Amino acid sequence: MNVDYLRVSVTDRCNLRCIYCNPRGDHGLGDRAEMLDSDEIHRVVRLGADCGIRKVRLTGGEPLMRQDIANLVRRLAGVSGIEDLSLTTNGVFLGQMAAELKGAGLKRVNISLDAADRQCYQDMTGSDLLPRVTGGMHKAMEVGLTPVRLNCVVMRDHNLSQVQDLAQMTAHLPVSVRFIEYCPTTRLTGPASDYVPNDEVRSMIESRFGRLSSVVFPNAGGPAVYFKMEGALGAIGFISGRSSIFCQRCSRLRLTSDGKIRPCLHAARSYDIKELLRGGGSDDAIRHLIRQIIREKSLHTRLNSTAGDFLMQNVGG
Repeated sequence: MNVDYLRVSVTDRCNLRCIYCNPRGDHGLGDRAEMLDSDEIHRVVRLGADCGIRKVRLTGGEPLMRQDIANLVRRLAGVSGIEDLSLTTNGVFLGQMAAELKGAGLKRVNISLDAADRQCYQDMTGSDLLPRVTGGMHKAMEVGLTPVRLNCVVMRDHNLSQVQDLAQMTAHLPVSVRFIEYCPTTRLTGPASDYVPNDEVRSMIESRFGRLSSVVFPNAGGPAVYFKMEGALGAIGFISGRSSIFCQRCSRLRLTSDGKIRPCLHAARSYDIKELLRGGGSDDAIRHLIRQIIREKSLHTRLNSTAGDFLMQNVGG
C-alpha cells in the first residue's frame, strides 16, 4: 500500500446542516484556539511530503469558510513534492472564490450535491441554496478547476428519488457525478435503514438511460469506479464503502482541524500531531510520527473497525 494522499480538514465550521454530516446544525464545534493555524498546516504538509505524501485535499466543515483559505492554498501549492492540490466544498461560496483559488494554485474541486431538486436539496441541507451551488459548479468549470466531481450521499428515505436526475447531468456537462453509499457514523445522522447499495442505484440509472459502459480515468485514484451513459459528456461514479470494501486500496491519511492524524476514518486511534507542533517538536520528530502512522495504516483494512460515534464535519468527509 502506497500512502501518498493527505486529507486536511482546515475547519470544523459549516454553513449547512446536512443530515448525514451535521444534523444538529452546529456551525463550528471546537475551540478556535485548538484549531491548527496556517503555519501548522503548512508544516505538516511539508513534512508529509518528505514522507511520500504527493496529493493533498482540503476539506472541512466547509473549507471556504476559513478566512485565509486562498493564502493557505497558495502556500500549500508551493510545497515541494505536492503534485495535486484539490478541495471539497459544498459550493455555496465557490462562485465568488473560484477564480482566486485557481490563481492561488488549486487544481480541482469536488462539490457536495445531494439533490437536483430545490426542495429536496433544502430538506437535505437545511438551506435553500441550490442555485448558488450550481452557479459555483459552472464557475469552477469556467476558470479551470477541473475535472469537477459532484458527490451525492444516497439515503433511501431522503434523496433516492434524485438519483436519475443527478445522473442525467452527465449527459450534457463534463462532470463526474459520484454516488456514495451512506454509512452512519453516529446515531444522530439517521438510521442504518437509509443505506442504499450502489448496485440498486446503478439499476435505477440503467432502467432509465440504458446500460452503462465502464470507463477508466488515468490517475483518477481513489475508490470510485466510473461508468458512462452512451454519448454523455461526463461520467457516473460509484463509491461503495459498505457493499464493496476498498480499504485494502486506500492510500490516504486524515488530518483533523484540531490537529489529529487518523490512519483511517474508522480507526479507533488517532495521533495528536498538534502536541508536537506546539510543544517544540523537531521536524525529524514529526516526520518520525508521520512514518509511524503510515506503517500503522496497514493494520486498518476493514471498514467495520470502529472509532465510535463521530460527526463527519469534525474529521473531514
